[in-house]
Amino acid sequence: MSEVLIVVITLLISAAIFIPVGVAIRKKIAESKIQSAENEAKRLLENVKIEAENTKREEIFKAREEMMQLRNELDQEIKERRSEIQIQEKRMMQKEENLEKRIDSVERREKDLDKKIQENDEVRQELEDMKLKEQEELQRVSGLTVEEAKKQLLDSLEKQITTEKANLIRDLEAKAKEESSKNAKEIISYAIQKCAADHTSETTVSVVSLPNDEMKGRIIGREGRNIKTLETLTGIDLIIDDTPEAVIISGFDPLRREVARIALEKLLEDGRIHPAKIEEMVEKAKEEIEAIIKEEGERAVLETGVNGLPDDIVRLIGKLKYRTSYGQNVLNHSIEVSNLARIMAEELGINPKIARRAGLLHDIGKALDHDMEGTHVEIGVDILKKYKENDIVINAVEAHHGDVEPKSLEAVLVQAADAISASRPGARRETLETYIKRLTQLEEIADSFEGVDKSFAIQAGREIRLIVKPEQVSDSEMVVMARDVAQKIESEMEYPGQIKVNVIRETRAIKYAR
Repeated sequence: MSEVLIVVITLLISAAIFIPVGVAIRKKIAESKIQSAENEAKRLLENVKIEAENTKREEIFKAREEMMQLRNELDQEIKERRSEIQIQEKRMMQKEENLEKRIDSVERREKDLDKKIQENDEVRQELEDMKLKEQEELQRVSGLTVEEAKKQLLDSLEKQITTEKANLIRDLEAKAKEESSKNAKEIISYAIQKCAADHTSETTVSVVSLPNDEMKGRIIGREGRNIKTLETLTGIDLIIDDTPEAVIISGFDPLRREVARIALEKLLEDGRIHPAKIEEMVEKAKEEIEAIIKEEGERAVLETGVNGLPDDIVRLIGKLKYRTSYGQNVLNHSIEVSNLARIMAEELGINPKIARRAGLLHDIGKALDHDMEGTHVEIGVDILKKYKENDIVINAVEAHHGDVEPKSLEAVLVQAADAISASRPGARRETLETYIKRLTQLEEIADSFEGVDKSFAIQAGREIRLIVKPEQVSDSEMVVMARDVAQKIESEMEYPGQIKVNVIRETRAIKYAR
């Protein structure tokens, strides 16, 4: 026990001695570390300052190098600019020298020209003097003044030229007739014989028969609501007058008029007439018309043998059934023109497929000319270009009224076929006002020529007869007059077909036997 106590005491004494010594040692070690850290920090700070100084010097050096480089580039650019300016200055100076030389040359030429003009004036004056002397001498010898001699010479030349013109016209016309008249007549007559078609004159009204007059009141409806609905939906006028058991449908658009007629007939057949039913029947009539248009277009394509047309074009062709021109149905006219052009093309040995295709499509614009701006020719050309039609066909359509020059024989045949179909007796009709106006204009043109005693427009304006004064118009002048009248009619009038100019000169010798 005493040993253990001794050991404990010994340990306590040792601890009391060594703890302060350890603390002192640790303090010295800590101070040493702090001093070392401070030294290291000072060293790092010095290094950073040195590196910053070096970096600064490097950046300054680089900036100076860049400045030197930019300065050198600027100097080089200034030198190049100065060189270019010097070259331009040399060119300008050279141009100025050349201009001065040209000015000097022009001035010299002007002086020479003034001198020549002066000399020419002197020569001209001498010639005028000589001419006056010669005229005076000629007047003295001939006993005629200058005007009298000039008039005699012109009269003589006019008679000679008129006679030569008349003879030349006669020879050329006789030669042309001998070569072309027979063949042309045969081809045209053959084509017309093979393609004769019926013609009916269509009016701007349709008549719908009624089972009795009481139906008129039902068509009108309470306060006119039924008739107003029908007129609004179809765009036509219904005329319910004193005509017994009939209603007149009036309108300039045949398509709308046909829709109204079919719708009214369906309403009469159904017996129920009110706005809702009217609207239903009008829609059914439009569908029926669309089906008819499609059938008519396919029929026309089948009759003419034109293949490969787009469905929209076929529909437009069928729509021509409800379009008229001077009372002639445009669809029948188009079919006839197609067949006529094909027949003449076959006779002449040119492409009949192109001819019949162009003939069928030549009036395609009339299907839309009520709905679009422009002439039917312009509209038709735009439609065919849209569907990428053959260029020859497009030109034939564009040229069939002479708006442009025909570029192919097929285009010329379409023109001829169109004129034949339109000018045949009974094919077309004109209003009385247009008819009288054309006859009056024909007679005014004929009366405007000197020497015409009377003029008469006959055969519905297809012939103009001029009776001339025999003492003022000779036989030779009569031939020239006929040609001049025809040319004036062509330039001042528009007409289908052709107009015959017939100049008549009658000489009478009267003697009495006593």
